[in-house]
Parts: sequence; structure tokens; C-alpha cells
Amino acid sequence: MIMTKAVLTLDDAKRIASGAETEANQNDWPVVIAIVDDGGHLLYLQRFDNAQFGSIEVAIEKARAAIAFRRPTKIWEENIAAGSLRYLGLPGSLPIEGGLPIVIDGKFVGAIGVSGVRSHQDAQIAQAGIETWISGS
Repeated sequence: MIMTKAVLTLDDAKRIASGAETEANQNDWPVVIAIVDDGGHLLYLQRFDNAQFGSIEVAIEKARAAIAFRRPTKIWEENIAAGSLRYLGLPGSLPIEGGLPIVIDGKFVGAIGVSGVRSHQDAQIAQAGIETWISGS
């Protein structure tokens, strides 16, 4: 039997990025937005004017970590802050808030990673992108 699955399309990624861009622009935050598919492969990357180039790889890795482990990257940041240092060596994890998985009907289809401002602001931008996409705006 062949199974079917929901996939994140380039159009979906662009809508998510648009919502994230709106949130970043409203706050005048120069960031990098990365969106990956369910295999962690880059679908979309946007670097704002004046965003530091170091944030490119960080945004991609936040997204990859969020889909690889199917959880927000904030989880590792919180665990490490609480003293659980074993998470520092977990391959593919990134203990910096700002990576969120993208879910359709309970299925993980991709993730968004944002980097460039404080990590909780990166997460705010990522969440705004997902919420825009969910609402269909």
C-alpha cells in the first residue's frame, strides 16, 4: 500500500515567510528567515537588509533542529539553562530559541528558523509566520 503525506510547498514557505517578515518589519528587526521541509532541506531563505551574515547558518540550523526533533529549539535552551548540560552534545540540536516545527493535521511537514535579534524575538517572528499561514492571511 502506498501512503500519502502532506508536504510543505514553496508557496506555503513563502506565505510563512511573509507573515514572519511582517512581524520583523513591524519591530524593525533585521533577521534571516529559513524554512525547511520535513527532511531538513532548505526550501526558502530570506536575509533582510542589515541582517548579520552569521545569522544565515544559525537560522537554517534552528529550522533543521526543530524538524529533526519535532519540537521548538527553546526546549533545549530551557533544559540547558536548568542545568541539563547533556543536551549540549546532542547531534543536530541547537539550544537557542527561534526554531519551530510546522505541523499540518498533526503531521510534521517542515520548520522555520529565525535569527538576528534576541532569541525570544526570533521565536516571536517565527510564530507570527506560522500563525499567518494557518489563518490563510
